[in-house]
Amino acid sequence: MTKKQKNHEPEEILAEEILVEEISPENDWQERLAKAEAEREEYLDLAQRVQADFDNFRKRNQSVRAEAMQDGANEVLTQLLPVVDNLERAVEAVPEGDHAGQMREGVALVLRQLLDMMGKFGVTEINRLGETFDPMLENAVTQGAPEEGEPGTVCEVFQKGYQTPNKVLRYAMVKVVAG
Repeated sequence: MTKKQKNHEPEEILAEEILVEEISPENDWQERLAKAEAEREEYLDLAQRVQADFDNFRKRNQSVRAEAMQDGANEVLTQLLPVVDNLERAVEAVPEGDHAGQMREGVALVLRQLLDMMGKFGVTEINRLGETFDPMLENAVTQGAPEEGEPGTVCEVFQKGYQTPNKVLRYAMVKVVAG
């Protein structure tokens, strides 16, 4: 052994003896118990935080998923609006008569069925003829003469608008009385 090793061994033995003397059996279990209780509290706090984080993640994920589904449904409904327009034009274009009347009734039935289905998704028509122009629901494409109504009111609808409770799918194209 070298001189350095001989010098360190007695110091280590003395330190261990001092520790053994300071720790009595009574203090040892109390300290371990206190340490175990502190660890338990720390782990319980950590578990509660992880649980809260997971709950927040789950709620946020549900919200994002619901928004994505609503956005998808709105996109499909928006794509169906030209079909509704064409069916309405077809109903108006077919004259009433024997054979043509049956065709008109069939197209009107399909149109009604499509509008009912869209209604289940909360789609409503924006029908503001005679009401004050609202730029949140309508696009003014031309101005009407003062004889057509009160200034600032919608006097003609060129294309119907549609909305859901929380989004305008298509703005109505209207003519507004100048004023």
